[in-house]
Order: sequence, then structure tokens, then C-alpha cells
Amino acid sequence: MKKDRHFVIGDVHGEYNMLLELVERLPKNAKLIFVGDLVNRGKKSREVIAFVKERAFAVVRGNHEGYMLEHGKQFLDSIAKCEEPNLNNIWMYVGGVPMLQSYGLLKQVKDNPYVVLKKPDNIETLKRDLEWIESLPIYLELGNFDGYELPIVISHGSIGNFWYLKDSKPKHLEFYALSNRNRPSPDAPIFNIYGHVNVESVVIGQNFASIDTGCGKSHGAKLSAFCIETKEVIEVSKEFVSLKINYSS
Repeated sequence: MKKDRHFVIGDVHGEYNMLLELVERLPKNAKLIFVGDLVNRGKKSREVIAFVKERAFAVVRGNHEGYMLEHGKQFLDSIAKCEEPNLNNIWMYVGGVPMLQSYGLLKQVKDNPYVVLKKPDNIETLKRDLEWIESLPIYLELGNFDGYELPIVISHGSIGNFWYLKDSKPKHLEFYALSNRNRPSPDAPIFNIYGHVNVESVVIGQNFASIDTGCGKSHGAKLSAFCIETKEVIEVSKEFVSLKINYSS
């Protein structure tokens, strides 16, 4: 009997159709783990979150979940107080507009770039999703796997060089987990699988795998999955998925 395999999926950024296509190419019994940044930029952040939540896949929080959490709470607070939400913030700049549109809470019209739609059901969905995001871990320790000399840790940004902060200064480690873009040094004590840094193809080093291949950032970008057991990489391209959708419609 074939053992279940673990596939770690890079930053999705609201590209729901690319995610579905990638999952379709993975083994049916694959155990999926996400490195965060499920949201923003793409048009279907709400659908991506629903997909991951409903199947209870493992996921760590990324910096874009951080933007969504901070500014999403402010957005809901303003609505609750019957005030106009502040849409002039970094969240809007990094993809909050299409994300709120995916929840049916924002639309663009000719004479006004952003119109807030105060739909109770959609507001409640966003509220529940923010609560879920707040519950996400900053990293996942998977322990030892055959073929690896070091224990495996999943995070959004690279944390191999800062693993020593885990117990003494967890908030410092969280900062690096959400922001660090530098690859770990050869003497880092964990095998760290992370996203956050846009690479053309998955990079597998001595003690790391960098797996964010640009999904949601450009038309030619890819979404990649890294198999822990085999170190196999499976990927889909934005161009292929767009052509497939256009052909089928």
C-alpha cells in the first residue's frame, strides 16, 4: 500500500483556478500543506480560503494574511460603527481590492473607484475567515523524514537562521517568518520549506526549499507543489490555466 505523501504548496495569492488545476495533478491521497499568502492580488481569495478551510488543510500564516487580518478588522469595525472604511492603506495597494471584491464587499463604478457594499452575509463570512486566519500558526514542525539530515519546518519566510529564537523570543521569530527573504546559511539547524520570495523555479538547497514561483504576481507565473518524500516538484502555469478555461467556455 502506497504511503501518503506530503506536498507543500507555494503562495497562491487568490488564484483559485490555478490551485484547483495543481491539486488535480497531485495524488488523490496527498497531504497538502500551504506556506501562507493564500490571499490578495488574484480575484478569488474568498474561494481559496473556503477550499483550504473546508478540507482542513495545514497552512501557516503569511504576511498577506497579516495585512488582511489587520486591515480587515478595521474595515469591519468601520462598517459596524456606520463609518466609511479607510481604503487608503497598504492592504489596498498589495491586493486588498480584488480580495474584498471576492467577498462581494467592494465594487468599482465609473465615477467612484471604490464603493463599499454592506451585505450582512458577506460581512459575516469575512469575519469568520478573519477568525480562522488569526488561529493559523506561524510555522509547522514536521520533524524527521527519511532522506533528510535535519528536521523539517514549514514557514512563510525563511527562518533557518533564526530558529534559535523559537523559545526565547517567539515574537522575533514571527517577524522573520513573515518578512525574511534571505536564504538560510549552510549551518542552519532545520530543513526549511518556505515561500515569500519569488523564484522562477523551485530552488532546493542543502537545508531549504524555496517554493514561491510567482503565482498571482504576473501572467507567466506558476504555482508549485514540493513533495517532501520524493523532492518532486509539480507545477501549473497561469497561461496554461487561462487557456484551459477559455477553451472549455
